[in-house]
Amino acid sequence: MASHQTQGIQQLLTAEKRAAEKVAEARKRKVKRIKQARDEAQAEIEAYRNERERQFREYETRHMGSKEDVAAKIDKDTEVYLRSMDKLVADNKDQVIDDLISLVVDVTPEVHRNYFIMRNFHKI
Repeated sequence: MASHQTQGIQQLLTAEKRAAEKVAEARKRKVKRIKQARDEAQAEIEAYRNERERQFREYETRHMGSKEDVAAKIDKDTEVYLRSMDKLVADNKDQVIDDLISLVVDVTPEVHRNYFIMRNFHKI
């Protein structure tokens, strides 16, 4: 009977070991499936991102033109603005110089207004 109990215990231990192996194998398969699902999701996200970027570039090109066109327009507008500034400088240069010279040269001496206030208080 002792050998029968030992044999039964041995069978239980063997069954427990096989069950543990099956559980470990199932966990490995689960981890593998999760990793595969994560990789597939990442690939889908990347494909979606690339598609949206392509659509945006098409939209940008259709509505705003290419970057070179935008840069050329900015350069053209800047050149027009600089030419208008140069014309304004040329037109007003003589008048501004005359005004500056008259302000520096034509000095009219006046007593500062604080002089009268201080004089009224007998401080001066």
